[in-house]
Amino acid sequence: MTRFLFSLILLASISLSAQQLKSPSEFLGYELGTQFTRHHEVVDYYEYLAESAPDRVQLTVYGKTNERRPLILAYVSSAENLANLETIRQEHLKDTEGSGNSSKAIVWLSYNVHGNESVSTEASMKTIYELLTKKSSYLENTVVIMDPCINPDGRDRYSNWYNQYKNTPYQVDPNSKEHHEGWWSGRSNHYMFDLNRDWAWLTQIESQQRLKMFNQWLPHVHVDFHEQGVNSPYYFAPAAEPYHEVITDFQRDFQVTLGRNHAKYFDANGWFYFTKEVFDLLYPSYGDTYPIYNGAIGMTYEQGGSGQAGLGIVTAIGDTLTLKDRIAHHFTTGLSTVEVSSQNAEKLNQEFRKFHQNKDFKYKSYVLKGEKDKLDALKSLLEKHNIEYGDLTSGSYKGHSYGSGSNGSLSINKNGMVVSTDQPKGTLVKVLFEPNAKLSDSLTYDITAWSLPYAYGLDAIASTSAVASQNVQETVPSSNIASGSYAYLTNWNSMDDARFLAALLNEGIRVRKADHPFTIEGKSFERGTLIITKGDNENKEDFIPTLQSIATKFKKDITSTGTGFVDSGKDFGSSSIQMISKPKIAVLSGGPTSTLRFGEIWHFFEQQLHYPLTVIDDEYADRVDLYEYDVLVLPDGRYGNYFNEDELTELKSWVRKGGKIIAMGGSIDALDGEKGFGIQKKKLEETENDENTPQPYKDWERERIKGAITGAIFKTKVDNSNPLAYGYGSDYFSLKLGSSAFEYLDNGNAVYLEQNTKPFSGFAGVEARKKISESLIFGIENHGRGQVIYMVDNPLFRGFWENGKLFFANALFMVD
Repeated sequence: MTRFLFSLILLASISLSAQQLKSPSEFLGYELGTQFTRHHEVVDYYEYLAESAPDRVQLTVYGKTNERRPLILAYVSSAENLANLETIRQEHLKDTEGSGNSSKAIVWLSYNVHGNESVSTEASMKTIYELLTKKSSYLENTVVIMDPCINPDGRDRYSNWYNQYKNTPYQVDPNSKEHHEGWWSGRSNHYMFDLNRDWAWLTQIESQQRLKMFNQWLPHVHVDFHEQGVNSPYYFAPAAEPYHEVITDFQRDFQVTLGRNHAKYFDANGWFYFTKEVFDLLYPSYGDTYPIYNGAIGMTYEQGGSGQAGLGIVTAIGDTLTLKDRIAHHFTTGLSTVEVSSQNAEKLNQEFRKFHQNKDFKYKSYVLKGEKDKLDALKSLLEKHNIEYGDLTSGSYKGHSYGSGSNGSLSINKNGMVVSTDQPKGTLVKVLFEPNAKLSDSLTYDITAWSLPYAYGLDAIASTSAVASQNVQETVPSSNIASGSYAYLTNWNSMDDARFLAALLNEGIRVRKADHPFTIEGKSFERGTLIITKGDNENKEDFIPTLQSIATKFKKDITSTGTGFVDSGKDFGSSSIQMISKPKIAVLSGGPTSTLRFGEIWHFFEQQLHYPLTVIDDEYADRVDLYEYDVLVLPDGRYGNYFNEDELTELKSWVRKGGKIIAMGGSIDALDGEKGFGIQKKKLEETENDENTPQPYKDWERERIKGAITGAIFKTKVDNSNPLAYGYGSDYFSLKLGSSAFEYLDNGNAVYLEQNTKPFSGFAGVEARKKISESLIFGIENHGRGQVIYMVDNPLFRGFWENGKLFFANALFMVD
């Protein structure tokens, strides 16, 4: 057979295969855009394509969601490329080390990270079909990786809700029920987390599993498909300022190249769009920025619609926006992205290699020290990102001090580590560790500070010199439990300690805590030390084996003592050595609470602390007997005057009799006032020098931001004799997300801002800084036999502010 004849047969075979492939509409049995496709049906279509065209489509299941839905990736390319897929991947990854010779463009398309931004999954099916049929020429030098649904739990929540409530035929009137989701919309995942804010922090199972696959490829181009309000036209690249300073000229320019190609198609159809507005490139945990900091051209595409649009809706200007319209727009930009990438494959490969060459960053190394548990938590995160680190056990290092905000030194005699920017992930290291990100514009879409040393509560130095790691021999904690001892002691300063305590309580082991420092048998122990006595647990037959098992699991260093008679401090029979109760905990959901903030609490209990909680919904909360619970958690939200006078009276009575409220963020407003508790909102007093002149309308946004804090890090003072602050030092770096401020309490101020404070990292408007001066961060108000714990700042924010979590554990277990 001649080569020419073979080629003709191959082309005929491919053409026949393309003709035989069913379109999404043919496969699903309804016209695409006339219904919302459930996730299992989407998976069915992708599986069908992989079975029908196995030479050009490979499907892999990379994980499962909390609700057991599969997470899938489709690899789409020419038959030749797919047959050599692993070789292409390996050659591409060599480019991160400067030794590769890759020639293929790698394009990753991510759909439906927000579940109720549901059009993109529909568009993905049309896009893959088109790539396999009419646009197969794009695949000759391109590998397209498609994730048709990042958030299946949220998507099915939305599609099931919509299918339940929509009119038949659908109703375009925006007042109809089908355009108004309830409190728990489809946007978030199972734990109500926003997965588009989790790329860097990896708190969620979807993110963790996806990033393993992403790091296996590190694509040249990554697109995150979204939706926005129904009255907004389409948004695509180039992005808005601020751009992070590490973003290269090529990454900027290629966004323009792509945007111009998209505009060509939108112009031809008369479709409206905008660029260079709203969606900036700074915060590192988005689906556009995270890929950028790994060398990709990362972009967000936003289609008007979201959960409000349904199958069709009348917009503010009287047009009707349909699901078919929305599909067409995402389909167009998706194909346009692959087209431009294919046309520029050589340039993409060249610039990807250049991105990963050594960068001349100011700081060459980040040196950190702290409690081993906190270092281990950070190491775990870095390993998920394939970021290299080394250990340090000794030495003195100079550089920018995170603790003082100026030049200083850091001495290490154990428990240290170093992270260098001289590695393939060096740019990401700089972004995640830099003390203060440079802002080209203060008008940003998200928080402006996130530095990991602050988030993990570690002392750190940013060094302009390269610091070499040291060989460290792993020490095994001493957790051999001597059965004849009087008591067993262990420290309290990390979430690992909180998990250890929760496990003990769940197993019925009784534990005490020290409210004062003490020394015993020559060893010193701080406030919060856990004391587990033989006498308290004499009726538990498997006490020692259970304690041994839990201590081993959590790698706890246990000190056995043969006496309760201390050298200094309080003896173990003192009233200052209190039993830790096993609290029964309720958390309010629905109504006034924020789904995101509720989700952080839910996830904290179930996936981090592993301790039971009861969720009480706002719809029936007034019928619940609060006296069945020891703790009531009120998540942040918009409460207004949520509690009426009678309800506040009942709450105060419950607290007075021994109940505990943990009030977070906006819920504090509902407890303020004459009929509430003692907390008082702080008001900014006007001075004679305050300007009171009309401002031009064009400057209103700039004027507004003077009173805003867009996620900035502040250094606060800590009273670590307060049980709410056990395990902390004298300072705490708090991530402040707004300018809401409260006066100091008469007593019980555990964490607070002093006068004339300014952020160590991130943006805070001048008026906002005045308002929060001398204000409360965390505190306890005693009320009868109970307490109200105020958390003005959020210690559980997005699950990544690791150093704040012990405050919440203290509120549960240490405050009595």
